[in-house]
Amino acid sequence: MNAIPALSDEAAIARIETTIDIELRGLQEMRAGLSNGLAQAFLASAKAIEAAGGAVVVTGMGKSGHVGNKIAATLASTGTHSHFVHPAEASHGDLGMIAPRDVVLALSWSGEVPELANIITYTRRFGIKLIAITSRPDSALGRAADIGLFLPAAEEACPNGLAPTTSTTMQLVAGDALAMLLLDRRGFSSRDFSHYHPGGKLGAQLLTVGQLMHKGNELPLVTKDTSLSQGIVEMTSKRFGIAAVVDEAQNLIGVLTDGDLRRAFQKGAFDITVEMAMGKHPQTVTADVLAAEVLARMNNASQPFTCMFVVDGQKPVGVVHIHDLLRAGVA
Repeated sequence: MNAIPALSDEAAIARIETTIDIELRGLQEMRAGLSNGLAQAFLASAKAIEAAGGAVVVTGMGKSGHVGNKIAATLASTGTHSHFVHPAEASHGDLGMIAPRDVVLALSWSGEVPELANIITYTRRFGIKLIAITSRPDSALGRAADIGLFLPAAEEACPNGLAPTTSTTMQLVAGDALAMLLLDRRGFSSRDFSHYHPGGKLGAQLLTVGQLMHKGNELPLVTKDTSLSQGIVEMTSKRFGIAAVVDEAQNLIGVLTDGDLRRAFQKGAFDITVEMAMGKHPQTVTADVLAAEVLARMNNASQPFTCMFVVDGQKPVGVVHIHDLLRAGVA
């Protein structure tokens, strides 16, 4: 490799801008292609995957293979069973990873990758649906495919026109678009998403209140005719500075807080029941609500609060404190 002069900062920034601009143009051309048959190809692909009832087996060689791995992971994490099969390994036994009800999603910009030949032949022999993501409908892959997501042959950002850049970006976006289409058609929700993302920051964002709440003997609970002094004992012993007030049917009718106690004492009311001192509009939530939503409610209320009771119908079943949310990493 011949030595070349170092780029000036201005030239380096210009190269970055040019790369982004070229890849943006590729995506814009892809967007325009939706009105020229590409949108219908996406719909046909989604319907074929749903009708098959198996997994989406993604395959591709080189840079297309790296993109394919990411597409398979995105599909799997959003509710579409999917895995990646390397085309070279497929010729040495991994064709057995492709089941009769699967759909093969093959990526190749040129559509003429020799390593894909055995997978293509296998799908044709056993009647397995083949979806192609390629720029050439007239290629071996494009001709063999049942459905073609044919992307426009856009300019690569590489100044030599050799390193896959714009092409891999467009392939990646095509995979994301297909995954999101399948997600929407399935009605895949944030709660469904939590089943596939239990760890890390994302997992914390998808925790539900029911997973974090205090319940059973930890729940500060008094009946409406409990004396105020006993209400204080319940509040302090459970360490939440709050107590749920219930009626004879164990339905939540109010909440006793430090503020309620101060107001009662300022009026000289000591020998009263908790019903006479309680607030009548407790903050409640059901156990299936995301903890992140509860934290937002606590922080964005006109008068921020730190505790919320979890109810089943009208009955309190738990309590969650803002510290529980912060410890779980929800913030």
